[in-house]
Parts: sequence; C-alpha cells; structure tokens
Amino acid sequence: MQDILFFIAAFFAGVIGTIAGFGISSILLPISLFFFDFQTALLLVALFHFFSTIGRITFFHHSIDKRLFLLFGIPSVILALFGALLVMNLSQDLFRLFLGIFLLVFSIVSLYTPNFSIKPTVNNALIGGAISGFSAGLIGTAGALRGAFLHSYKLKKEVYIATIAVIALAVDMTRIPIYFGKGFLTSHFYYVPLLFVVAFASSLTGKKIVNKIPQNKFRKIVLITLLFISLKFIYDGFNFFTGS
Repeated sequence: MQDILFFIAAFFAGVIGTIAGFGISSILLPISLFFFDFQTALLLVALFHFFSTIGRITFFHHSIDKRLFLLFGIPSVILALFGALLVMNLSQDLFRLFLGIFLLVFSIVSLYTPNFSIKPTVNNALIGGAISGFSAGLIGTAGALRGAFLHSYKLKKEVYIATIAVIALAVDMTRIPIYFGKGFLTSHFYYVPLLFVVAFASSLTGKKIVNKIPQNKFRKIVLITLLFISLKFIYDGFNFFTGS
C-alpha cells in the first residue's frame, strides 16, 4: 500500500511540476517523509525529479533559452555542490522559513501588481541561480525560487518550462551523485525503474494540459503555485522555533 500511495503522489507531483515548471520536490518530499527517513526520501525524490526533468526536456527541448541557461545554470550547479555537501550540517528549517517569506511576498505582489517583477539583469540571474542551486543541494527543493526569478523574464510558456528544466537537470546531475556517495539510499532500489516510468507518464500528461492553457492564465498558475509552496515552506520553517 505504501508503494502505491507514493507512486500516485509522484505522478500528480510530476503533472503539477510539468505545468508550473517546478513544484515536484516541494510537493513530493513532505509526502515521502511519511514513508521514509529524510535521507532516503531526499534521494528518491531527487531521482524522480531528475527523470521528470528529462521528460520535460524531451517534450520542450526546442524552446530552451541557451543564454539564460548559462547565466542561471552555472552558478546553480556550483552552489548545488556546496549545498549537497552541507546536508545534515545546516538548519534546513530556518532556510525554508526565509525562502518561504520571500516567495510569499513575491507571489502576492506579482498577482496584485501584474507589472512587478525582479529586474531581469545578468546580476540577478547569477544571484538567482546561486541561491536556488544552494537550496536544491541543501533541502532538495529549489524550483519555486528558480521559477520566481525566471518568471521575471516574461518567457513564453514553452521557453519557460524548457529552460527551467534544463537548469534543474544540471543541478540534479550535480547533487544526486553526492547523495549516493553519502549512502542515502540503502534499500528500495527497485523504486528506480518505476520512478522513471511514472516520471515520463506524468510529464506527458502535463504537456498535454500545458498545450491547452493560454499564456496569461499560465502566468497566474505559476504565481498561485508559488504562493501555496511558500506557505508550506513557512510552516516547515516554524519548526525551527517550536522544535516540533
């Protein structure tokens, strides 16, 4: 029963992640903690995220913004390496709290002030890539932060999804070997091929839905997803103060 529930959750997380461009880890990691210890959950979700990202790139690869990928992706990869090496050594809850507050303010202001955005400069791309990469390595979730920065570039939905996916792939290829090297997965190896199948099925389903969503509604979906994920991060972050 545990296996079935996990893979159902993974499928729906994959569909949402394909539609919004992020959210897989933010949704699936908390659910996975009901079934696994943190280290096992972190690696299994990372593998599913990796496979889902390959699916999105397969379906949207013609739309990748190569310049933005380099500006955002290079610092993401470098800082993801440091974040992964620091897993279990830094307070993840406190980091989630600050990240959640930032995303909450950004999503609310963007929803009520349509012209508001983080200035799409080279420096902001480098900063966004660095922070999101570190977040991915440390707490296993960074898509929401990555989405907040890339949202400011007003990209077409296909370009947005493809570019955010190829950046995520580079980050996953950096952090996953470190998780394996630290011995995070000691069982459930049979999950790996099943995660691959579910990831591609969810990516294909998400792509079919994306094709039917108008560009203006797509922007609102991204921002609303950011809003809900920010609330989850803030809730998790308060554990740092309450000790729960």
